[in-house]
Amino acid sequence: MDSNGVKENGHTEVYRPVAGIFLEKTKEKITIYQAMKKRLLKPGTALALLEAQAATVGIIDPINNQILPVEDATQKGIVGPEMKEKLLLAEKAVKGYADPYTKQIISVFQAMQKDVIPKDYGLRLLEAQIATQTLFDPAEKRTISVESAIQKGHYEKDLLKNEMSELKVFYNPSSQENLNYKNLLEKCTVEPDTGLMLLPVCVTFKGLRKGISSIELLQSNIIDKGLFDDLQKGKTTTQDVMLIETVKEYLEGKGSIAGIAVLSTNQRVSIYQAMKKGILMPGTALILLEAQAATGFMIDPVENKKFTVDEAIKNQLFGPEYHAKLRSAERAVTGYRDPYTGETISLFQALSKDLIVKEHGIRLLEAQIATGGIIDPINSHRLPTEVAFKRGYFNEEMNKILEDSGDDTKGFFDPNTEENLTYLQLMERCVIDPITGLCLLPLIDKSDKLNFNFIDYQTKMSFKEQKVNVTCGKYMGMTVSLWELLMSEYFDEHQRRDIIQKFREGKTSIKIIITTVLEVIEKSVKTTKVVFEGIRDTVTAKQLVEADIISKEVMEDLQKGKITAKDVIEDENVNVYLQGRESIAGILLPDSQIMTIYQAKQKGKLMPGTALILLEAQAATGFIIDPIGNRKFSVDDAVKAKIVGPDICQKLRSAEKAVTGYKDPYDDKIISLFQAMQKDLILKDHGIRLLEAQIATGGIIDPVNSHRIPVHVAYQRGYFNEEMNKILDDPSDDTKGFFDPNNQENLTYLQLMARCITDPSTGLCLLPLKDKGQKININDNMREKFQTTTVTVKYGRFKGKHTTLWDIFNSEYLSEEKRHEFFKLFKSRKITIEQLIVTILEIIESKEIKQQAELNFKGLRGEVSVVDLLELQIVDKDTYNNMINGNMTSTEVMKMDSVRAYLQGQSCVAGVILQPSNQKLSIYEAQRNGILTRGTALCLLEAQAATGFIVNPLKNEKLTVEQALKEEVIPPQMYEKLLSAERAVTGYTDPYTGHKISLFQALKKDLIVKQHGIRLLEAQIATGGIIDPLKCLHLPLEVAYRKGYFDAELNQILSDPSDDTKGFFDPKTQENLTYMEMLGRCVKDKETGLLLLPLNASPKATGTKTKMYTDAEIKQEFEKTSVSVSVGRYSGKSVSLWDLIHSRYFTEDQQLEFTEKYRRRTVSIETIITIVISTIEKLEKSETPKTTMGLRKPISAQQLLDSDIIDGDAFKQVKEGKVAFEAVTQHEPVRGYLKGTGSIAGIKHYPSQKVMSIYEAKKQDRLTPGIALELLEAQAATGWIIDPVKNKFYTVDEAARRK
Repeated sequence: MDSNGVKENGHTEVYRPVAGIFLEKTKEKITIYQAMKKRLLKPGTALALLEAQAATVGIIDPINNQILPVEDATQKGIVGPEMKEKLLLAEKAVKGYADPYTKQIISVFQAMQKDVIPKDYGLRLLEAQIATQTLFDPAEKRTISVESAIQKGHYEKDLLKNEMSELKVFYNPSSQENLNYKNLLEKCTVEPDTGLMLLPVCVTFKGLRKGISSIELLQSNIIDKGLFDDLQKGKTTTQDVMLIETVKEYLEGKGSIAGIAVLSTNQRVSIYQAMKKGILMPGTALILLEAQAATGFMIDPVENKKFTVDEAIKNQLFGPEYHAKLRSAERAVTGYRDPYTGETISLFQALSKDLIVKEHGIRLLEAQIATGGIIDPINSHRLPTEVAFKRGYFNEEMNKILEDSGDDTKGFFDPNTEENLTYLQLMERCVIDPITGLCLLPLIDKSDKLNFNFIDYQTKMSFKEQKVNVTCGKYMGMTVSLWELLMSEYFDEHQRRDIIQKFREGKTSIKIIITTVLEVIEKSVKTTKVVFEGIRDTVTAKQLVEADIISKEVMEDLQKGKITAKDVIEDENVNVYLQGRESIAGILLPDSQIMTIYQAKQKGKLMPGTALILLEAQAATGFIIDPIGNRKFSVDDAVKAKIVGPDICQKLRSAEKAVTGYKDPYDDKIISLFQAMQKDLILKDHGIRLLEAQIATGGIIDPVNSHRIPVHVAYQRGYFNEEMNKILDDPSDDTKGFFDPNNQENLTYLQLMARCITDPSTGLCLLPLKDKGQKININDNMREKFQTTTVTVKYGRFKGKHTTLWDIFNSEYLSEEKRHEFFKLFKSRKITIEQLIVTILEIIESKEIKQQAELNFKGLRGEVSVVDLLELQIVDKDTYNNMINGNMTSTEVMKMDSVRAYLQGQSCVAGVILQPSNQKLSIYEAQRNGILTRGTALCLLEAQAATGFIVNPLKNEKLTVEQALKEEVIPPQMYEKLLSAERAVTGYTDPYTGHKISLFQALKKDLIVKQHGIRLLEAQIATGGIIDPLKCLHLPLEVAYRKGYFDAELNQILSDPSDDTKGFFDPKTQENLTYMEMLGRCVKDKETGLLLLPLNASPKATGTKTKMYTDAEIKQEFEKTSVSVSVGRYSGKSVSLWDLIHSRYFTEDQQLEFTEKYRRRTVSIETIITIVISTIEKLEKSETPKTTMGLRKPISAQQLLDSDIIDGDAFKQVKEGKVAFEAVTQHEPVRGYLKGTGSIAGIKHYPSQKVMSIYEAKKQDRLTPGIALELLEAQAATGWIIDPVKNKFYTVDEAARRK
């Protein structure tokens, strides 16, 4: 076998770590560290790749094909000194870690179990070892197999799963996606001469979900050969190419309908919020949200942010009830999985295979074309139509359907005119937000006049058609549309509005606008001084060039206006030199509470000395941090804000000089921290500690230029030297100036940071404090007692060996948490030594038995251990003991009825048996033959999927949904719905946490419709019990309660079934039944034991009384039924019931429900009319709520009445429509209560009369920082941060973003 890998399952199994980077453009190989320095790899990815090397074979020099220890690699410059500490820690995965209790050498897995290293970190190193077949036993100093590692306690079966998010830390710059190590290795190429694994890096563009190579753009006819060659030769950049409008539109799209513009109030509202406020109907809202998902991203029009569907629900852009539908629509971007081949296919291909409903698919396809083109899900970008034809993502027939759009293809709805439209037609009626450029659907009141706060779509298209030759700035030498220029950063919203308003009023022409636009750009390029935000002051591009942080070419592009400061700081390396990496910001307590370091000191959680050195490190690296409010302060401001106390103010001011500079007493010049140390102005130990903290957080700070600098520049400027570098490079106890309060170790700042965790909400670095009560301090007596107590272990690596309690207490079988728990119990004499031994032996037994295949049973999916059956009360202790002692086999246990029922379930309604012929049919065959309606068949098949398997009663086969489709036991049209039902067995994914949850839990979180969920739950209970999706078996009811998979309230609903909970239908008797009742009417097939529903051979045989309506008959019946509606769009009109049901008031699911209930005759046409009218009246009543905007949220008239802001008479007049609510809210004192009477907004400078914001006044030294802070706090506390120049009001977050 080839030593580098073999082809297996379509992937290359590689057995070496990623050695270096291969640059496809220059055909050059470089080290990982060089790639990071050249900004081709993110620092985090580079570090993780080098850690993987250190944890497997050693640091690789791919140029000289050498493998080196970390120490040697650092000396030779293969890695930088700033990485040394972290790589030495990773190297211990081979050398071994010290057991904190026994001081013996332990492996990565054991170190992870004992909290010596963080779990996420340990998993990552283990994955690298397994992927490269270098799983290491540090005691025996050799690599071992996974099986051997499990036996020796260096690994645990099924510990690593491919989809674990903790492992996806490797960012592949070519595909622009985060991968785990195994997947990253599959992207590598093997260098023929050396066998080294090299990661190829090429010129890539940002696609909808992943990176796109320039060769793919050429093959897709998005760029031509000349432009492709220019990219390869470096004559142009990806940034330049992305400025070409056609390229940008194929990669990003033209933008979907992002939200709603309420013209009467100038509000921008998300589509979901508009629906919740009642200003948009549910049906209309859902299809607009689906169009967003299917064209790229969910959009927040207020914050101007784009999200994937999963990100959007976490950011509360829509509710859980829409999650499944929007995930489904999003597959139009990410691709559908072809159940027949397993390949990823496009929207059109899924449509062609009947995997999605035709009308639904056409609607999404039309939205894609309207927003830039059909999406290629493999390559993650839009395509020119002719390329889509070639790739099979579109065809002539579908093109004709969409070009000749009849009512059938008009899948969208204009709430203003109440017309059905195509997506393109609806977009043409939209307005453009001048701030964001987003497309918004306007909601127009009859009283609304022309609104110049938004730009009409026609003006946008007129401006897009006008092409302009630009001679300077970022578009220099390009021909760009007038619209693109107007929406660029050269113009603010006021300028845009002014130009558009004059154009619409006929006061200016296109020609004059073009001249104006070019003048504005030219002036901007000439006058804009490019500056960056440094640590305390602004930094110029020249300063960054002098510090070797950016190149002269970048500075020239900045000066020409080709790129902006914002573009430059998107480079992570540049940003680190300007702002640094986060220092240790605060403390994380065991109960997840976050505290400032000073609070932790005050509350006795940290010793005063430890707290002081951590705060000094903050001050010396930039700012004092408030980790709760995510705010940064200078020392003086931090004291005023009470983040630190005055008692340590002077010490922190002294530390802060490491940022602002020390004053040389001899010549009054500003000098650096290192220079102050050299001149003995500060103590050496103190200075070394602060200097090390600066290096650990991004680099040595240049106090003169207010930014960090690379090490070689620090040498040049006298801010560092070789001697100090050696001291910090080889830290002894003298230079380990920080202290870990958890284990009383002296550490460097870098080492202490490695033990911190990142707060997911703020990104801040927090030091976790372990519970002091949990610290294990084993005294000599207890140690001796544990070491002299021998135990007999029947299983695992201690089997047959002389073993002590000390051995098993410190083994990998116990987590650190369990060890703490047992120690506390034993020390407090709540358990005896005998009880401790029994408990630990049970844990060992449980873990080892789970590894033994002969003690496993087949569940609904995968295998279940006898240990699980005992824990879930499916077998008793005697049966369990008989099995593990070899007195019973799993085959014998499976013969027990109760066990078999829980593991495999009892029969569902498996099919149909026709009478009198006794012919057996599958559910789908019965539907095809007209015996069952589609709705009845779907309900029965969903019950099958949700209870374990789709059943083929003719062959007595149990199939997964995917297998059933391949075997043609189900139709492709039902595939999506049955996959969804099958999740009741395999588990739903909680979109908020990513965890697997049960059917009941999904129901509680509104991820599935209540009636649908209840129907599936009831089917599970009727066929063996509620299913545990983690173990994939049925559970006893009391166990389901305990695990949170069921509750008393739902039990009551199912115990007392009404028509609402009778979710199944007997076509023979026309009754609604529970699933249990349905099973009771079935007959058992003698050959297979399956339960079959007896039905008459022909639907006609049941007589006229029970005849099922066809779809055509239902439509005809509904169309001839006229309904008079008194509210809404149909007020005063007589409309057919069919049109009402298919209007914006109802979703597709509701339409199907009406049809199926009428088909089954469970509701009369009169009942449907009543439901329809009451639904419309309810929606219309909520459509125009009497609300106005308060400080943050809409306020209703009722709330104003409850708060005594308006009286009863005013409320009554508003409610009856006699007085407009807006008019009431404009009168004082109501307006004052709603908006406030105004805080101090800004500063007016005399004699210049110049108005400026508080913050600007502080920056210009017209206000002291303290007074400025107090005035800004007063603004924030009274409603808004105010920009007095633009007369704009912002929340604190918005104000921070706008600086």
